[in-house]
Amino acid sequence: MNKKSTSMNAKTLLYLILFSAGILLTTWLFQIVYLKYSYRDYQTRLMNRLAQKIQGTRDDVSSTLEKIAYENEVCIEYRMYDGKNFFYNTMMNGCALGKNNFELLQLEQNFLVSNSTIQDYQLVNKEYEAKAFLYGIKLEKGSVFLYRTLEDVSGANMVLKDQLIYLTIIAIILASVIAYFLSKKLSGPILDITRKAKKLGSGNEVQFSKYGILEIDELASVLSNAQSDMLKTDELRRDLMANVSHDLKTPLTMIKAYAEMVKDISYKDDKKREEHCNIIMDEVDRLNLLVNDILTLSKIQANAEQMEMKEFDLVQEINTILSRYEIIKETENYHFELSMPEKAMVFADQTKIGQVIYNLVNNAINYTGDDKVVKIHIKKQKDSYLVEIIDTGKGMREEDLPYIWDKYYKNDKNHKRNVVSTGIGLSIVKSILERHNFEYGVKSKINHGTTFYFSVKKK
Repeated sequence: MNKKSTSMNAKTLLYLILFSAGILLTTWLFQIVYLKYSYRDYQTRLMNRLAQKIQGTRDDVSSTLEKIAYENEVCIEYRMYDGKNFFYNTMMNGCALGKNNFELLQLEQNFLVSNSTIQDYQLVNKEYEAKAFLYGIKLEKGSVFLYRTLEDVSGANMVLKDQLIYLTIIAIILASVIAYFLSKKLSGPILDITRKAKKLGSGNEVQFSKYGILEIDELASVLSNAQSDMLKTDELRRDLMANVSHDLKTPLTMIKAYAEMVKDISYKDDKKREEHCNIIMDEVDRLNLLVNDILTLSKIQANAEQMEMKEFDLVQEINTILSRYEIIKETENYHFELSMPEKAMVFADQTKIGQVIYNLVNNAINYTGDDKVVKIHIKKQKDSYLVEIIDTGKGMREEDLPYIWDKYYKNDKNHKRNVVSTGIGLSIVKSILERHNFEYGVKSKINHGTTFYFSVKKK
């Protein structure tokens, strides 16, 4: 189910109003609804604390009672067991101690004859029509009575209500103003990025600016990188089309030319006819190799082929692959320098690892130096064997290395026909090694050759 789209201005306004409403609602609840309960709870805790403090007094009781009475606005009666009575702060508004209040006197008498050392009572001060607290505390030389009237908070409640109504109106107005400017601040850069992204989607090159907002600047940076990758991909795709077209056109042209020669000229000469037919078959093989490599890459990337994992000797596999190059060793003086153990038992898909080695060797042959040397090393590691295939060619720039595995990439823009390669071998290498979860990479320096390497797990 699709959600209805809403502008950033509306959403920002809504969220700020909801936030303000939440704060105000909480304030209403605590300041209006729970004010009476909070006030009563506070007074109860205060009287309990004072009673505990008086009960713990041993010396100079009178000074303690006087200090408590005036600092906490309570009135106190101290009844000595020898018949003397002392009063503190009884002139306080609402104090009922010492005024012959029958109900109060009855409560005091009940406490004196009880077994409790401390007792609290709640009563109504009829003179002020207000609730009051009475606490009795028994001491060593007498009993102390604390009295405090609870103030009526209804008037304060009404004042707070009026103030909160105005505060609510002001908060909603402020939330609307802040939401407007905040949404403008945020939506402006986003709208600008959206407009530029649409141009980018139409194939136009755009420049993404910095806006001073971290998340939006990161988005702009991502889109800038995406634009760079798209431009690079387009360039590489054009190169691929040019290279593949060249690889297809050249053998087709030669096949046609030699077929015409056989038809018109050499059909009577057995030697020439056989030579021309061999060239035709070689060019057909080249075309077949190109098509097979493209199909192989497509199948690997689509996971259409099952992995057949088994144990095999990596050294023997490399020697088998190198035997295919005997003709170029003899005719074009290529030389392979090997540094390998006698045996290297590994666990992988033998056919696909063979494709990796074959393509890397092809690549090294195509780009090695004038000495026509290709080096192959196998190094024993803790849990794997490291395979290195090294050429002595002109090398590559550091910034080009991340792109060499791309199927659109061509290191040499002036495309030449490879000895036994189609130009997409490194993409096949990457796909196979990633399906095996094997480590791989490339190291290169200008005029110092290139080293391709990968690891294969031991059995």
